[in-house]
Amino acid sequence: MIKGLPSRSEVKVEETWNLQDLFTSEEDYNVAIAELEKEVAMFHGQYKGKIIDANTVNAALESYASVYEKMIPIGTYANLALSTDQTNDEAQMRASRFGSVSAKISSSLSFVNSELSELPVETLEKAMEKSTEYQNYLEKVIRKKQYQLHPEVEKTLAAFSSTFDGPYDLYNTTKMVDLSFDDFEVNGKSYPLSYVSFEGDWESEPNTEIRRAAFEAFSNQLKDYQHTTAKTYDMQLQIEKTTSDTRGYDTIFDYLLFNQEVDRTLYNRQIDLIMKELAPHMRKYAKLLQKVHGLDKMTFADLKISLDPTYEPEITIEESKKYMNDALGILGSDYLEMVDRAFKERWIDFVQNKGKTTGAFCSSPYGNHPYILISWSSRMNEVFVLAHELGHAGHFYNTHREQNVFNSRPSLYFIEAPSTMNEMLMANHLLENSKDPKFKRWVISSIVARTYYHNFVTHLLEAAYQRKVYERIDQGLSVNAGILNEIKRSVLEEFWGDDVEITPGAELTWMRQPHYYMGLYPYTYSAGLTISTQVSKRILAEGQPAVDDWMNVLKAGGTKSPAELSKMAGVDITTEQPLRDTIAYIGELVDELITLTEEIN
Repeated sequence: MIKGLPSRSEVKVEETWNLQDLFTSEEDYNVAIAELEKEVAMFHGQYKGKIIDANTVNAALESYASVYEKMIPIGTYANLALSTDQTNDEAQMRASRFGSVSAKISSSLSFVNSELSELPVETLEKAMEKSTEYQNYLEKVIRKKQYQLHPEVEKTLAAFSSTFDGPYDLYNTTKMVDLSFDDFEVNGKSYPLSYVSFEGDWESEPNTEIRRAAFEAFSNQLKDYQHTTAKTYDMQLQIEKTTSDTRGYDTIFDYLLFNQEVDRTLYNRQIDLIMKELAPHMRKYAKLLQKVHGLDKMTFADLKISLDPTYEPEITIEESKKYMNDALGILGSDYLEMVDRAFKERWIDFVQNKGKTTGAFCSSPYGNHPYILISWSSRMNEVFVLAHELGHAGHFYNTHREQNVFNSRPSLYFIEAPSTMNEMLMANHLLENSKDPKFKRWVISSIVARTYYHNFVTHLLEAAYQRKVYERIDQGLSVNAGILNEIKRSVLEEFWGDDVEITPGAELTWMRQPHYYMGLYPYTYSAGLTISTQVSKRILAEGQPAVDDWMNVLKAGGTKSPAELSKMAGVDITTEQPLRDTIAYIGELVDELITLTEEIN
């Protein structure tokens, strides 16, 4: 039986991350904030109103980069400390204080982009000729010129930045602090329920009666908070719409896609093709699950069950190291050294505790090592989750060493390619090293049920839902819980058809993801996995030359567009072909699962 979660103070320290690599004490943290505020004031006094020619452009950007680099660890420390325990008052106050400090600093620094935007393009081009260090940054300034507002307006907007972050903070507070779950009962037996235990355990529980009861209890509790959460989300949407209109974008989609450096063609294609062409494969997979488990009907609450729950290898944190080394070894000794350090130096927070953010993520502050958050359940599928997050870590570990702070972050469109790449490498390794049909079926089902389902179904259905929401917002309308529930249910029904019953409560799935507060993020998971699927196939076929190309992509950071980065890796995302190939590959995997199941039986 699943135990109740311990408090943060009760967990093993060696299984938590070491934030002292950022700041050794609270005193050091506070000193860093004070020093940052002083440096910002000096920078403001030195350059405000004085960025007038190519020389002062480059000098100002050099000093600006220094300020920016000092701000990153301060914000990272505040956010990471809160993410491991949202109930901690000290962490809440620290994060809140940083929000205020950050807004004040952003307002004080807003003159940089304003003054750069007001300079003639010729001056900016001359600055690029004198120094290529900030060429990428200046090219973005030129591209954004038409959407830049009056300097005083930019200063005011920057001052409100922490307020604009309010909806996301409120969402997390509602979800991780206010929302609590009562135990649920099945046949007179009581079971504990929490956000983490539902998403980590009960959602994939092999016992159908317990699993469906957990889904019902979880959904009923979510329902009590649907109106507050919907209002919070609507606040986020209205902020984005107002910003889009104020800056002069044609649509909210153009505003949200601008920094991704992709147009709506790529965005719409990703959603439309998958909704139409992947759905039949995934319905076939759902029917396989129903048949294997002998279910009376296939419901939404049954979609996360394992194909073979009796064959679910368990794995310790220590054992996972070997899998990481063996699977990711193809990327080279330097990459493996990074993986080794991640374990040895406590870059990873493995434990489950009350108040900890759900899911998994990787934070990679410039000038420091990455940090990975995960809630380790000892299930073998965690090797895919950990490989995924180490993919993010390996990406920024490489790019931070090669690029300046302004050039290190690529487009959001590309951000999930290195992470899903590692999942593919893990799958390739596991398949190559076992002849056991049960293990082979487990590996393939893990790829389908975790890697592809997570990225091509869960996040893609979020994206399809999100697009419908933004279409409504673009018309000047708002949303409430009833409207959001209706949109979410319609998307689920369109994808699953008559093969899966959309259980009451499934429509509340929109309440569970923080991605909606991050712009058009959900669709990028399938975009990244499309790229990594093709590159991993290339690595299998060509070996080292393909690996070398991929490592060069990781080092390029944000110096190239998603299309250029993909081309470096041998994939042309300007055409439909990579996506169609990937969908076909998923179909082949599902067919192989059906064949293997028949053989095993």
